[in-house]
Amino acid sequence: MGATLNAAKTREATRNAARISLQTLLILLLTYVLLRLLGLVWSVLWPVVVALLLTTLTWPPMRLLRNRGWSPALAASTVTVLFLILVGGVIVLIAVPVSAQGGKLAQGVMEGIQTVRDWASGPPLKISDADVNSGLNTAADKLQQSVGSIANATLTGVGTVVNGLVTTILALFLMFFFLKDGPRFLPWLSRQLPGRLSVDLPEIATRGWNTLGSFVRSQAFVGLLDAVFIGLGLWITGVPLVLPLAVLTFITAFVPIVGAVFAGLVAVLIALVFNGWVKALIVLGIVLLVQQLEGNIFQPMIQSRGLGLHAGVVLLSVTLGGNLAGIVGSLLAVPVAALVAVVWNYLREQLSDPPPVVDDPAEKEAVQEVLGDATAG
Repeated sequence: MGATLNAAKTREATRNAARISLQTLLILLLTYVLLRLLGLVWSVLWPVVVALLLTTLTWPPMRLLRNRGWSPALAASTVTVLFLILVGGVIVLIAVPVSAQGGKLAQGVMEGIQTVRDWASGPPLKISDADVNSGLNTAADKLQQSVGSIANATLTGVGTVVNGLVTTILALFLMFFFLKDGPRFLPWLSRQLPGRLSVDLPEIATRGWNTLGSFVRSQAFVGLLDAVFIGLGLWITGVPLVLPLAVLTFITAFVPIVGAVFAGLVAVLIALVFNGWVKALIVLGIVLLVQQLEGNIFQPMIQSRGLGLHAGVVLLSVTLGGNLAGIVGSLLAVPVAALVAVVWNYLREQLSDPPPVVDDPAEKEAVQEVLGDATAG
């Protein structure tokens, strides 16, 4: 005869499942409300986030100047001005080569399109010029029908650019104040909070700051290594626009995994347009080699498990962030995941029992032997 269910155990299991489900629903509801509130104040919060990222990147020179006796205002002003000069120089280094190669780039694109048309007209596709012209006419008709949508998209793009400029200016001002007054923040926060919150929140903020700084500085250094090695490879193979491609590689390094793929794809396409498919394959090999060096040598050595995140978690975070908030989500996905891990680890520390003290019998016996020998002597 089979075993029968115990009614008391069944009721207890059902009550536990119901209680856990209700608690999970409440946590999810609270998370949803918090995300909605963040969405409402995102226009104010986004410049703060950008300023924090910039502050973590510029804090080492700020700390160096402060250790040399500079006043906070003078050190923050110097670092901010040097940062603006550096960013302006990078923009000039990108704009000048691109503008100089603009005509050649357009010609290369047209030649690439003609090459594709010639290939498509042969076997096995055998697409004639008449078919191509028919497709172009259809596309032109649809383009004319979508003039209103294009105008709206253009206005939206202009608004996005204006918002980006405003965000950048606010972030730079906030970066200056974070550099100048940052060390005063945690003592002030401790004085404003009651009870354990005056200890817990400053501790979490300190750990989060250290984690965020580790991420930004390590990604910047890894991106610099990628840019140098890929730039050298492009220069050796004779690919044009080496400097803009190297800068693009450095910038996209702040979006782990996805950024490297995008920068590598752009480099291969430029090589294909200007130098043909043989050089494009060589560039592809260089990019893959550098990415392997980055993933297996550079990042493990530099980051040294500083974030405590598995590569799979990083990839899923970037994917989720990109789906939820586009480029901004991809940029912030890994820092947010790392900060969530910081909070989770701190909560685990506070909620866990201290590890039990286990006496090793062999070690106790050795100590007793040493004590006995000392007494006999």
